[in-house]
Amino acid sequence: MIENTSDVTPVTADLVLICIDVQQDFAPARGVDGGAAPQITALRALIDTAREYRVPVVFIRELHHPTHTDLGREVDGVEDLHTVEGTPGADYVPGFGPLPTEYEVRKRRYSAFFGTDLDIILRGYQARTLILTGGLTDVCVHYTAVDAHQHDYHFRVVEDAVYGSSVPAHAAALEAMAYLQRDGVISAGEAADLLMKGELPTR
Repeated sequence: MIENTSDVTPVTADLVLICIDVQQDFAPARGVDGGAAPQITALRALIDTAREYRVPVVFIRELHHPTHTDLGREVDGVEDLHTVEGTPGADYVPGFGPLPTEYEVRKRRYSAFFGTDLDIILRGYQARTLILTGGLTDVCVHYTAVDAHQHDYHFRVVEDAVYGSSVPAHAAALEAMAYLQRDGVISAGEAADLLMKGELPTR
């Protein structure tokens, strides 16, 4: 018998923090001191802030079946086979992953919107603004930002909490996303301020 939960009040939030593919196969190089990459450190801090201020966090995880049936054209370019279910590379970077109260959205393509229930979840939260973090800046973050734009969400890409396939590709992707939304690229400090306020400032 399923317990009656009709008295549960759904969580609503103007902002949602999106953590894209923070997985072993895409992890940035460690810092010069052997510690976590600075982008990972910045991202951890943003997740902590979001949770403290009760801003929803959604984790996006790219997974491919061991048969490769769902792989499509993803290895036609520079990328090698990646994030196959059951392999270490598909696992989250240590310390990442959803709490029981948070969503994990699994995807088979670059965009977190393509063929997933992300838009349903965001509409359930009544979200208007997505703070995008993770990797890769020039691939999955970029494609997710484009689809967020086309679904009429505001997006804010955190330039020091995303990481690209190369430094030039990272910079070019940030420029392309800023072209779509003039305020679309922000710093980790600005993102933390938004999370603490819980909403996008009115213009």
